[in-house]
Amino acid sequence: MIEEMRMRGLGVIDDAVLPLGPGFTAITGETGAGKTMVVTGLGLLLGNRADSGAVRAGADQASVAGVWVVPASGAVADIVADAGGELEEFGSGEGGTGQGELYVSRTLSAEGRSRASVGGRAAPAGVLSALADELVVVHGQSEQLRLRSAAAQRDALDRFGGAPIAAALETYSSAYTRWRELDAEITDLSENRDRRAEEAARLREQLALIEATAPEPGEDVVLAERAERLANAEELRVAASLARGAISSEEGEPDASALVAEARRHLERSADSALAGIAEGIADVGYRLSDLALQLSAYLADLDESGPHELAAVEERRAALTTLVRTHGSLDEALELWSSGSNRLAELDDDGDRLERLQSERDAAREALDAAASALTDARSEAASRLGAAVTEELHALAMPDARLEVAVREGAESSHGRDDVAILLAPHPGAEPRSVAKSASGGELSRVMLAIEVVIAGTDPVPTFVFDEVDAGIGGAAAIEVGRRLARLAESSQVIAVTHLAQVAAFASNHLSVVKSNDGAVTASSVRRLDGPEREAEMARLLSGLADSDAALTHARELLSLSAPANC
Repeated sequence: MIEEMRMRGLGVIDDAVLPLGPGFTAITGETGAGKTMVVTGLGLLLGNRADSGAVRAGADQASVAGVWVVPASGAVADIVADAGGELEEFGSGEGGTGQGELYVSRTLSAEGRSRASVGGRAAPAGVLSALADELVVVHGQSEQLRLRSAAAQRDALDRFGGAPIAAALETYSSAYTRWRELDAEITDLSENRDRRAEEAARLREQLALIEATAPEPGEDVVLAERAERLANAEELRVAASLARGAISSEEGEPDASALVAEARRHLERSADSALAGIAEGIADVGYRLSDLALQLSAYLADLDESGPHELAAVEERRAALTTLVRTHGSLDEALELWSSGSNRLAELDDDGDRLERLQSERDAAREALDAAASALTDARSEAASRLGAAVTEELHALAMPDARLEVAVREGAESSHGRDDVAILLAPHPGAEPRSVAKSASGGELSRVMLAIEVVIAGTDPVPTFVFDEVDAGIGGAAAIEVGRRLARLAESSQVIAVTHLAQVAAFASNHLSVVKSNDGAVTASSVRRLDGPEREAEMARLLSGLADSDAALTHARELLSLSAPANC
């Protein structure tokens, strides 16, 4: 529920705060006072397209901020968390309330730029739209027109049907998705058979070449180093020989090993313990020199065993690996293809048998889809009968005593929503043939049909907040009284906000706000007032007669307020 909304620089509104809260809030005011801007502002908070024309003349920007009371966990909290926002703690008391306060704002510049904030963090307008899907249902003239669409009529039936339709629709959607996937796979196999055969032939040739070469991981790097060594064998032999001779000469010439051994002997003859420790370090150097001499001898032996014939073999092997690298980009990619390509080749070679298996699976999926579609149609048909009867009863109470509403479920085109065309049909008079509300209902009748549907659906699919923008357009008298009564009933399970010009509707509100323009044509904070007692009676009288101080109108206003008392609702 939206607890409070503040608007600045929006249309005729300079700065106004609307205290809303639970129950039924009626918003009234003179024509042009800015009542509709309340709905516009709320629309901005719900992610509607921002229009710079809504910025008040002379203002740099318009802004709307709202405080919502929402569950501390669930879909709304998840959307806020994903956007990086936070919910504030709501209320107090041991164990908490299970609810939080959500702060949402939207700013629109005169140049058309728009910024939004959710839970204290900047967010795209799409986040506001996602929140709107969970928080609010808005009904205005555009929504009445939307009720004329087949999709909206199907959605209304599905909402009313509740869990049985939701379960049947989920089963159908899964079956539909599975059938579509199999059908697409079969189409791909059938239409691309030649291409897949060419791919198989090419892959078979590539795998044969890789297998014949049998590369090892990193072999190209090792062979490059080996080839470099073999190509410079004589130069390397001289360097290694000189180094070994300097460390350990086989010709008796002074070398590093002999000098280190002599130094060790001199120190070992000394009785000084400090020199003995140094002697041990020199001994370690001698051992290390001996080890290095052995390594150099092994290196020279390897060079002596190698020759031009090995260099030729290495270059031949490198040429074979280069062919693989040129084809596949790198040796690692060739090895990866060698590892995984056999599975892909088996899949391509299995196209014929696979096509038969897929066709068999598709046939089974079609049977499952047919069964799911029938179950969904049955669930909708059962709910349609109950919805038609319940809405008809509501219409009788809404001053349409002879109206009859039917919800027809007919066979339609297959889609992700099922195979049903849902049509809401209205017979406004006895003997009249039920016709689609898109063709047979007037504006006033459509308003009442829409309200009756929402009142009925609220019993199975409650919505946190309903906003009605002049839902009473085109009606009056007894019908208006019943509209007010139904809005009050709807407010028993949901927050209801209604912009109205009828006293008969406003009389049933538990919270009555009046929007009044000041002398300079602006709506300021002091111009939005919560009415009670004599002030409310005066506003009701103005709605009835245009005269706030008319005795007759005041008497009528008091009568309406008495009629709308809780005991009479």
